[in-house]
Amino acid sequence: MKLKYGRSELSFTIDQNKVNKVLKAAEKSGLEDPLASAYKAVKNPIESDSLLGLLNQKNPEDIVIIVNDVTRPTPYSIMLPPILDAIEEAGIAKDKVTFIVATGVHDRHSDEQNIEIFGEEIHNNYKFIHHDCDGELVDMGNLKSGNNFKVNKRVYDADFVITTGVILPHYFAGFSGGRKSILPGVAGRKTIENNHSRMVKLMGHLPPQKENPVSLEMIEAAEMIGVDFIINVVTNSDREVVKVTAGDLKAAWYEGIECSASMYHVPLEEKADVSIVSSGGFPRDINVYQSQKALDHADHGTKKGGTIIWVAECSEGLGENTFETWMEEAEMPEDNVRRIKEKFVIGGHKAFAISKVATDKEVILISSLNKELTEKMFLKKMDTLQDAVDYVEEKYNGDYSSVILPQGSLTVPVVSSN
Repeated sequence: MKLKYGRSELSFTIDQNKVNKVLKAAEKSGLEDPLASAYKAVKNPIESDSLLGLLNQKNPEDIVIIVNDVTRPTPYSIMLPPILDAIEEAGIAKDKVTFIVATGVHDRHSDEQNIEIFGEEIHNNYKFIHHDCDGELVDMGNLKSGNNFKVNKRVYDADFVITTGVILPHYFAGFSGGRKSILPGVAGRKTIENNHSRMVKLMGHLPPQKENPVSLEMIEAAEMIGVDFIINVVTNSDREVVKVTAGDLKAAWYEGIECSASMYHVPLEEKADVSIVSSGGFPRDINVYQSQKALDHADHGTKKGGTIIWVAECSEGLGENTFETWMEEAEMPEDNVRRIKEKFVIGGHKAFAISKVATDKEVILISSLNKELTEKMFLKKMDTLQDAVDYVEEKYNGDYSSVILPQGSLTVPVVSSN
């Protein structure tokens, strides 16, 4: 069998009798004409007037379109044309439209990255601003939880807000897309940290989406800012668009979730002794920070005390300074679990997520990282995937069950019995 690793693949051999299940997404085919579907969704949205109708009603002077950053591959060649055409048809000039890149706590793009994502025509003809979570913010008061909501001033000042996104499983918010364009996308650092701090109690025990406190707070923030229209897509593992959903902030997003869950929530009868998981290759395994969600998904399908073989190239290293510092400073995984409970810090939350798994499972990482750095993350370094499979065979004396997750960043095991 082969698993994706960076831009290549790694092969291995395993006794099929020891593989309970290969957890693949229930893939849907890409739409025959996704661009036409996007135009249709914008003209016939869910629980909303058409985008053109809304623009004609409000006649806005300052439109903000919130877009994803480079860490979240999004098919903007399909999503943006119907939005920009509706704006033009409403008689609104390009200089009244600003793109805000929802970086959250991430770094800004280079111009080259912007052109790669949005194309030269859009990059050269519209104003782009990268959100700065420590920059010019507006204090909108407290959310119901007591979390103080600060948001990008340009978004606050806009009189029409459009958000865009991709709806995929998320390891503590349930699903991406929708409300995440606002929080964390264009929120202040402290607001993001307070919101994400709830993951400590949720990881491994996610409630239903409509009861998830992290997600509900994100929705509250998006409603407070006043999102006028959304367009989101669901994509398959080849990044083909299988569904376009547009319109009302909640209704359109929840409809997209149904499609995404039907693909990526994969039933599993029982947990296995061993999970073999690939983060899915480039760019999902570009660094440890981005690759981590695959480890979390594998954790769901692995018995306590079991073993996880994790395949992630991590060509750009760990991927975030605070995360790297936490891992460097911890002497044992329990240190990061304790530390995050004492004070939640973005970046530290990834150290917690990996350390939490390492407290009760042996994790073998197949990556480009050296032995010293791998072991600083409380993971076992092995040179080849086959070495790791052979090690497991010996560790369990040939008596073990396994599951394989070739698309580990996307597929979430839903276990019917623990």
